Amino acid sequence: MTESTPVDWELARTLAYRAGRDAAGGAEEIPLATADGRTLAEPLRALTDLPAFPTSSIDGWAVRGAGPWRPVGRVLAGGSPPPLTADGECVEIATGAMVPDNATALIRIEDSVTAADGRVSGEPRAIPDWRLPGEEAHRGEELFPAGTAVDPAVVGVAATCGYETLSVRSAPRAALLVFGDELLTSGPPGAGRVRDSLGPQVPGWLRRYGASVESVHGPVKDTLTAHLDAIRAALDTADLVCTTGGTMHGPVDHLHPALAELGAEYIVNTVAVRPGFPMLLARVPGPDGRPRFLAGLPGNPQSAVIALVTLVAPLLAGLQGRALPALPSVTAGTGVAGRGGFTHLALAALDASGRTATPAGHVGSAMLRGLANSHGFVVVRPGTQAAAGDTVPFLPLPLTPGERP
Repeated sequence: MTESTPVDWELARTLAYRAGRDAAGGAEEIPLATADGRTLAEPLRALTDLPAFPTSSIDGWAVRGAGPWRPVGRVLAGGSPPPLTADGECVEIATGAMVPDNATALIRIEDSVTAADGRVSGEPRAIPDWRLPGEEAHRGEELFPAGTAVDPAVVGVAATCGYETLSVRSAPRAALLVFGDELLTSGPPGAGRVRDSLGPQVPGWLRRYGASVESVHGPVKDTLTAHLDAIRAALDTADLVCTTGGTMHGPVDHLHPALAELGAEYIVNTVAVRPGFPMLLARVPGPDGRPRFLAGLPGNPQSAVIALVTLVAPLLAGLQGRALPALPSVTAGTGVAGRGGFTHLALAALDASGRTATPAGHVGSAMLRGLANSHGFVVVRPGTQAAAGDTVPFLPLPLTPGERP
């Protein structure tokens, strides 16, 4: 694969995903409380029927036979009641309590009347007011397949089942190296130097895609020796090293020579996408026999983020045993130009319904203002353009819900 043959954008995503999937790490058992954000390594199955026993969904009375009924006790949530032994008996019952054996109906407190002699009368509703064992799930039923991303709702289901730990995929470890002698790490830009914006932001994107960020280092000096030293050090602890800048073949671009020195194999070397050119993904031999990966992100900030969503996100999905997410469809709010033989990823904001995407402003390769006002990218395939009202693919950014209007 050479620089003169950029890979189709969709194919590049697939190649990155397959590389990650083939190198997916093993499983580890972790406490349920720490599982949010991880990926199931094996199916999550119900350990018992859910509910495990018949459960009242109301406050009222559990009755046996025809009324009126004589109260013989009370059942609260958490207790194990004795059975009702004769017709005409009832017990007061609370929401969430176990329904006693031999109960034939539940009557809501608001649908009942208690006479002077203490006996209860009332009519049960047409739909029974209790939950039966197995109503939600049966013992051994698969609730979530392996590869499911664990979120708080999945954690809640696991807890309901009785799990204390979950078997999850090892979290990919990532490191970031920032290249460029022209970069400042503090203060405003000036005198020919620009402020580094990728060192502060890329770790956040990596974490949102499921990686743990082991280190951030830079700016790395623009020499081959410094590049090699930094990459080797990062590969000692990381499964994935992301670099920013140096993906061209200019006089101070040392990434390609460094990869050659390390015996790396290109998975993708340049992608036919705009913005975002050039980017790369390489496989590097690891000291323990497991491959490591290096993703070369362009130095221009928006282009770097497009390289992240194009190559790094699919790679990390594969490394975690997750499926490669399909692209949802949206309606183009306005026209979006094509980029000739390249895929165009156009930053866009979604409307309140989440169904219409309107391209953002301030979207030059070196700009970040448009990114900060967007939810993702409208995807315009090579040789096409999108008109207002067209249905188009949309590549969402991994934003925290409620983070942007």
